[in-house]
Amino acid sequence: MIQADLIIEGAAELVTLRGNSIRPRRGDEMRNLTIVRQGALAARRGKIVWVGPTADLLTSVRPMAFSRLIDAYGKTVLPGLVDPHTHLVFAGTRENEFRMRIQGKTYLEIAAAGGGINATVAATRKASKQELKAAARKSLDRMLALGTTTVEAKSGYGLDVETELKMLEVIGELNEEGPVTVIPTFMGAHEIPPELRQNPEAYVDLLITRMIPEVAARKLARFCDVFCETGVFSVEQSERICRAAADLGLEARVHADELTDLGGAAMAARINARTADHLLFANDDGIRQMAAAGVIAVLLPGTPYFLHMQRYARARDMIAAGVPVALATDFNPGSCMTESLPLILNLACTQMRMLPAEAITAATVNAAWAIGEEDCAGSLEVGKQADILVLDAPNHEHLCYHFGVNLVETVVKNGKVVVEGGHRVR
Repeated sequence: MIQADLIIEGAAELVTLRGNSIRPRRGDEMRNLTIVRQGALAARRGKIVWVGPTADLLTSVRPMAFSRLIDAYGKTVLPGLVDPHTHLVFAGTRENEFRMRIQGKTYLEIAAAGGGINATVAATRKASKQELKAAARKSLDRMLALGTTTVEAKSGYGLDVETELKMLEVIGELNEEGPVTVIPTFMGAHEIPPELRQNPEAYVDLLITRMIPEVAARKLARFCDVFCETGVFSVEQSERICRAAADLGLEARVHADELTDLGGAAMAARINARTADHLLFANDDGIRQMAAAGVIAVLLPGTPYFLHMQRYARARDMIAAGVPVALATDFNPGSCMTESLPLILNLACTQMRMLPAEAITAATVNAAWAIGEEDCAGSLEVGKQADILVLDAPNHEHLCYHFGVNLVETVVKNGKVVVEGGHRVR
């Protein structure tokens, strides 16, 4: 018999996401959650060792001494959520801009008043590592309580060598300390720093000749991201930055076609980027090229909602075209101040017409693929990390339907209960 130190039994729905393991899910595959009704799961030493019907549990699994038993009768069990796009580390907040935006102020007017990304850059440059880490830790705890067990985190509020490295060091320390897995992305190409605003090519050269080599040499990031957008980094500059990073072992990701149809989606396909993110203005050709190249679309409906844009990414067209879709919060102080992936699932359904099953796939297994964690996270399968949620919900659709509340009752990370009764266990 299989020995286990953690057993979850009786789930009304055990949503495994078991199935295709060679690529992210696309098209109709995104609706296949592989649900075990009245399901059970067993884990040992942080890994899943058995999944099946509760009726087979006693004949298949033997509890070890001091094993933990979780009663999930009448509840839904899901893989831990994966957030593949966040700007987790920053100093200060920008609620004043939130008010200004409500009053009709434009991005340029807010920037002229001292706001925008560079407001956060100024605060982040001044902050110590300890201050940045403490603020990020609070956000990670909120994410964990809301069911997120794996998070991607970008630098990008430094825009100079010292601060970018400081941010990545904080991200690395947060990952080491756990319990949330934190995947680091270098995003020095988030904006042109104010001191080089009149000479953007000089900043591109700094990124390519100094920042990226230093980050790669110190192994501080897995990915390199760039904001390919009108007024920030051109398609040509973005491609140059991404290719330089790829030459040094950092896989490319792209903030693409968020505010204008600049051709970022097609560029992401051309360079075989892991993901293209945002994509509110991606055109048909860009979507087709992403599908052909297997680029994952990371969609962020919280951002246009927060910015009053009245426009969302074309999730239905992307799914129909065969683009694998993931979902993320885009947690950041300027354009989407939320740590809640469950809220994003609701917005994906209500504003982008994704089905609940598609949204859950996008925030679990496809999100894991988006950050290179597909072998560890995103589904409940033998051999994967025991990252598990127990929801106070009768079925998976309830998570997307019942919004504005936290339905997460228990969170298991690497086989250990880290949230119980909705509260962090330390």
